[in-house]
Parts: sequence; structure tokens; C-alpha cells
Amino acid sequence: MQNGRHPVLWLTLCWVLAAVLITDLLWFVRGGASEVDDGRVGVLIPAVAAGPVFTDPPAVLSPDDDSAEPPTEAGLTAALTSLLTDRRLGTSVAVSVRDAENGTTLFSRNADTPVTPASTTKTVTAAGVLLAYGPSHRLTTRVVQGSTPGEIVLVGGGDPTLAFDERHSYPGAARLDTLAGSVRTALKGAQVTRIVVDSSLFTGDPIGPGWDSDIVSGGYSAPVNALTANGGRVQPTPDHEAPRTSTPDLFVGQRFAALLGAGSVEVVRGTAPEGAQQLAELKSPPLSHVVDAMLTESDNVIAESMLRLVAVKKGLPATFAGGAQAVQAVLFEAGIDTAGFGLRDGSGLSRLNRLTPNLLTSLLTAAVGKDHPQLRTLLAGLPVASYSGTLADRFEGASATAGVGLVRAKTGTLSGVSSLSGLTVTVEGRILTFAAVANGVPNGGTQGAQDALDQIAATLARCGCR
Repeated sequence: MQNGRHPVLWLTLCWVLAAVLITDLLWFVRGGASEVDDGRVGVLIPAVAAGPVFTDPPAVLSPDDDSAEPPTEAGLTAALTSLLTDRRLGTSVAVSVRDAENGTTLFSRNADTPVTPASTTKTVTAAGVLLAYGPSHRLTTRVVQGSTPGEIVLVGGGDPTLAFDERHSYPGAARLDTLAGSVRTALKGAQVTRIVVDSSLFTGDPIGPGWDSDIVSGGYSAPVNALTANGGRVQPTPDHEAPRTSTPDLFVGQRFAALLGAGSVEVVRGTAPEGAQQLAELKSPPLSHVVDAMLTESDNVIAESMLRLVAVKKGLPATFAGGAQAVQAVLFEAGIDTAGFGLRDGSGLSRLNRLTPNLLTSLLTAAVGKDHPQLRTLLAGLPVASYSGTLADRFEGASATAGVGLVRAKTGTLSGVSSLSGLTVTVEGRILTFAAVANGVPNGGTQGAQDALDQIAATLARCGCR
């Protein structure tokens, strides 16, 4: 034992770290490795690393090995029932567990009940945008000639990860100082006298329905805007609660003017003239990278941009409502069960959102399967228990260490709400998808609810449950 943890778990975590350094991704996928549109390769955590904490590990099994038996309904019921009565989970608990190999429901508790999902909503948004565009798609920020001499128009393409210079909020972000250099070259010495910012790609209310009043003032998100840099943060920091601008497009325009050496010129909102000559453009990282950042760090601004982009793709109004309608349509077209779909935003900040745990596990099961390889990025972006993103400091209690390195899941937290949805490999080598949502968590009880959810996921990892 090391620091109270089982050596097998530490070997697992070391293996995970090595794999991430080599591939920059870590996917639970069938058959050991798989390629997607952008050429990145996923790696499967071997079943040998999924040995239980309290018993001897089984023989080495591949998750698609026919001898890797799934848990039984009776076994899971015996293992989970007492955990679901934990008072830390509050007054309402809904859980779904599926066999990722064939989609069979293995355990269900209020799983068809629409509940407030908090940020597990982002898995639905991620699936929508990846299915709509594919993981290799890049978003384009453009600069075109304005309607008068000396006027240029900066046209937002929905990329909220833009950086102003070498100081990045997001890894590999496209840089506006590079775009400014291209614009200066294209202008051939002509002076910029006015900058128009065109954020017309997105429409409607920039503040989500059902958002708490402190969402923007507290730094949890910025008003949704098609021309946004640094996630709307005033400074290039990845901090979730960093101060955000209330006018993302004008803020970007003013900073872009400074990068052009025209910091004193007027910056106004408007739209690009039809057929305007393009001066330069800037491509975002692939959507696979953008979605990774959204899921791993639970980034609300990215999520709301992705929701609206699905609406753009489907020819619907790029609003909260249009985005939700578009995501539901895309999932339905992909054959994913959308019963119980009731999104009002893309981030999960809205308390009006409703999803069922069965919908969440259906989506994750589709991502593990072979029919929709573009969804592999969704799995890659899920945080790893006690290692990355919003799960980096979770699964630390004695009752949850069985999940370390073996659970990949999206977290969700609002006051009164705690959720966890993802996948794991059992001691038998079988991949399970799960969703557990607690509504009615006691005031001040977020940490306790998270610990209880971690224990549920860890139980799935260590339990043969035959």
C-alpha cells in the first residue's frame, strides 16, 4: 500500500499519465485503438488495470472479449441500492447504468425522470456539435473591407477560444495578433480609420433562461456572442471565475484595434457588406480540441457557442431555443434516444434544463460504439478520476479510490444539484456507461454529494456484481 491506496491503482494512474503524454488523448474505445477524422488516436486503459481494490485482480481481459461478462441487474441492485439512500444526495436521485457493448440497461432508478442535469448537459452539447460538423472542422474569424475607405469589419465565426497574443487562455488557441499582421500586409500601408465588429452569426438573448443572477457578474460565463476572445475574460487566464466583459464583441474590437496600431479609432457594431473583399482570416483549432477544453474544464462559454453553432448548421435561429432544437434534431438523426430531452441552454447553467439519465447513458453508449466515430472526441474530453480537469481532486476518499484512473466522467454542479455521467471498466473488463443525478442536495452539501457520487462510480469499477 502507498499513501493508503492500492498499488494497482497507482500503476493504473502512471499508465494513464504516460499514455496522455504520448497521445494527448485517452479514450475508452473498443478494440484497443481507433482513429477519427482529425487523425488522433485513442488508447484504451487495459482491463488488467481495472483490478478490484478489495479482491485479487482477474485474468487479463479485453473489454470486447466475449468472456468479459457484464454485471447482472441483481448484482448491481445489491451493490448500489444502499448508496442511493445516502442523505448527502438529497431528496431526489436518478441513476442509469448501461452495458456499453450492447446498450442493455443494467440498472435503473428514476432513469426516465427528467431532472436538472447541471453541467453534464455539456456531453449533449458536445455530441450535437461533433455530429453536426465533425471533429476536424475549424471555425473561421474573418476581416473584410468595410463600406467606406479605411473601414474594416471583424467578423466573428463563433470561436470563443481566440487569444489576443502569445498569452493563451486555451491551449493552441488561434491568435488575433497573427490576424492583425495579415491584415496590415493586405492593406499595404493604408490606414485603418474605423473598425466594425460583426457578431451577427449568433442572435437572440445573450443571457440564458434560468441562469442565476450572478452568472456573468461572478465570472461563471460571459454573454453569448459570436465574436469572443479568452472566453470573454478580461485577462488571458483559464480561471473559471475570472472577471468577464459584458460586451465581448466590442472588447475584441478594441483590442484588435490596438494590435493593428490603431488603438484610437472608433469601434462600433455592424455587419459586413455583402460581397465585401476579404483581407484575412484566422482558423480555430479543430473542434475536437475545442470540445476537449469544454468538457475537461467544464467551460460554459465554449458550450454556449457550440450550441448556437449547431443551430447555424441546421439553418435554425442561432439562439438558445434554436440551438436546443438543433441539437435534439441531430441526436435523433443519429439514432440516439431523445426521450426526455428538455434543454434550455448548452452549458447546464440553466435551472430550467431537463434531461433523463437514460438519455445521457444512451448518448455515451453511442460514443463507445462503432457507428459514430466522430463522437470519440466526446470520450476523450471527459475528465479522468483523480487526474484531470474537474475530477482532478475527486475520488480521494477510501470508498472511491477504486475509480482512480478508471472512471472518465463529466461533472455537474449547481447549488442543490450534483451529477456525474461517464463510463468505466469493470473488474471483469466490461465497459459500462452511467449517469447519476442528485437534485435537492442540502444547502452547503455539494462536497458531500460529490463524494457520494464518486462512491457510486467507484463501485461500478470495482464490482463484478454477478
